[in-house]
Amino acid sequence: MILSDADILERLGEGDLVVDPLDDVDMQVQPASIDLRLGEEFLEFQRTNISCIHPNREEEVSKYVRETHVDEGDEFILHPGDFVLGTTKERVEIPPDLLATVEGRSSLGRLAIVIHATAGIVDPGYEGQITLELSNLGTAPVALSPGMRVSQLVFTELKNPADRPYGVERGSKYQNQRGPQASRIGADPEFAAAREAAETEAQDAPTRDPSGDDPPEEE
Repeated sequence: MILSDADILERLGEGDLVVDPLDDVDMQVQPASIDLRLGEEFLEFQRTNISCIHPNREEEVSKYVRETHVDEGDEFILHPGDFVLGTTKERVEIPPDLLATVEGRSSLGRLAIVIHATAGIVDPGYEGQITLELSNLGTAPVALSPGMRVSQLVFTELKNPADRPYGVERGSKYQNQRGPQASRIGADPEFAAAREAAETEAQDAPTRDPSGDDPPEEE
């Protein structure tokens, strides 16, 4: 069952569903969703000096992004073909019996702005701000202003609450995130062997002298 505006307001009043700050209830609570606003932090992707990204190598992912801060009242220009990570201004807490989905606002969609590529699900138990995957599919640059309503959350009630909700206990990577977060796919279990191999390689690498001289060769 999808929650209506009455259901959403009831759950917000009970306190198990949290959207904070919710500064204008009348404007942000829609018939079956809550509008969320754009935050001030963006992660832009660098294209120079990078041949490719290996998802299991965290250092490559971190080198690929650069953080940009835009104050409310200023603009972030999203050019055609660009892809950046943004964030919601609001922090959310989703109870174990609800699933939230992130959707774009139709008014922005008509300007060819997409607010997520694949990450449309906010799991039961998730707490934190929501990272937005912003793309411009059009032919003209579009100015995005922090504080503007940019996305909406739709809530679906589960038949039964999740037994193992998103969170620290199950090692969830993005719990309590603040601001846009780059991919942490390298922390996935299937990459454990690659991580261990990289750590072993780093430990076995020769140590450079603080003076900058290479370690002497053994005779």
